[in-house]
Amino acid sequence: MSQEIRNIEPKALWNKFANLNAVPRPSKKEERVVAFIKDFGNNLGLEVIEDEVQNVIIRKPATAGMENRKPIVLQGHLDMVHQKNADTVFDFDTQGIEMYVDGDWVRAKGTTLGADNGLGVAAIMAVLESTDIAHPAIEALFTIDEETGMTGAMNLQGGVLKGEILLNLDTEEDDEIDIGCAGGIDVTAEAEYDEEETPEHSVGYSITVKGLKGGHSGMDIHKGLGNANKIMNRLLFDGFDNFGLQISEIQGGSLRNAIPRESVAKVIIASVYDEAFVFDMQQIVNEIKAELKTTEPNLEIVFEKLEKLPAKVMPPMAQYYFVRSMATATNGVHRMSADFDNLVETSNNIAKVMVGNGKLVVQCLTRSSVESAKFDLANDLRSAFELMGCEVELSGSYPGWAPNPDSAILKVLVPVYENLFSEKPKVVACHAGLECGILGANYPDMDMISFGPTIQGAHSPDERASIVSSQKFWKFLVEILANIPVK
Repeated sequence: MSQEIRNIEPKALWNKFANLNAVPRPSKKEERVVAFIKDFGNNLGLEVIEDEVQNVIIRKPATAGMENRKPIVLQGHLDMVHQKNADTVFDFDTQGIEMYVDGDWVRAKGTTLGADNGLGVAAIMAVLESTDIAHPAIEALFTIDEETGMTGAMNLQGGVLKGEILLNLDTEEDDEIDIGCAGGIDVTAEAEYDEEETPEHSVGYSITVKGLKGGHSGMDIHKGLGNANKIMNRLLFDGFDNFGLQISEIQGGSLRNAIPRESVAKVIIASVYDEAFVFDMQQIVNEIKAELKTTEPNLEIVFEKLEKLPAKVMPPMAQYYFVRSMATATNGVHRMSADFDNLVETSNNIAKVMVGNGKLVVQCLTRSSVESAKFDLANDLRSAFELMGCEVELSGSYPGWAPNPDSAILKVLVPVYENLFSEKPKVVACHAGLECGILGANYPDMDMISFGPTIQGAHSPDERASIVSSQKFWKFLVEILANIPVK
């Protein structure tokens, strides 16, 4: 890891982030980072608690003169989204993130950076270790598995936390103070089909969609970015009728909360249509690139002839229903909020598509700040896939965080921000999933707010964190701690 990361100001923040990023921390495999955080707290001589699902709570008493202030919870999640470029050789289970400085940005070499939510976690660690920052009594809550199910927040028992105010450090624009967020639900469609032998007089092709930006399926869903799974389906849509195209396999996307950047399919076509297939596909490629030239300038769609034909392919009727269900399934923004300007209310991300060996799986993440709308869109998707014969499971539902514009801690943060930075912050709700709504179910009287440094490209290998913004974030956090109201 470059030493230049550790020399960035504030060093207390960036050194903790560098230490954290040296520890592999994939969702659902947090054992090492949980041990790391527990060791950190124990080495400071603080009270450390690990609950039944591996959430970690570290308690630090108030500093001198702050004992009469309301106790607070500083909260962040330990896991990170693991995404890498196709040509990057990296093992997230064993390697620490390789970071470098690029102007005002800290980036990772071909992988996600882990600033989401690593910078929030690092800030909490720096406060816990500090000896010169005024603060009330603190409970640092480090949750697990936020990115793939929020199971840490869901399983945190009521009564464990004593704090009256929760500061969630997982927002990604430094001029925003979040007071609400969307909920989500996983939609998974599965089906089996009887493969058939590849017809004689066939030619095999691999089709690769790559070069897309990807990104956070909540925060970036409104940006008109390309979805590799939808693009691939468009290429395959009329393939059988026009060229005798039959699908052998598809591998598209990865995580539900990441807009898919890549998809690879292996197909066969009737050899008599070989030249026509290449010509017509190039026309479609040109159309797609023209449509996405502004949002996806690096999109590549590559056709390569296979040296060896696939032995098995999907039958024409199964393929017919599959590609039409995929075309019907909503992807992207479904509805904008009527209550907040420029806020996505309901959306869906067709995140992962796997076809081959007689089985197909489609994984989606549906989000909404309106609970009924979330289930309505989930049922739309369920219908699209059930009509082709899929078994559809709705799982992992978590609630949104209802905005509270009368929040007492919000009335503290806004003037603190204005005094520090001579401008008004944006008080917003976001389309991402924050843990506040879930935590609020067991702590309904806890006043909650969310803020953080500017992070762009989260959930993609283009993830980057602003150095100047991190300094602003740290200054804001320290000042908030000094201004927590009295009990």
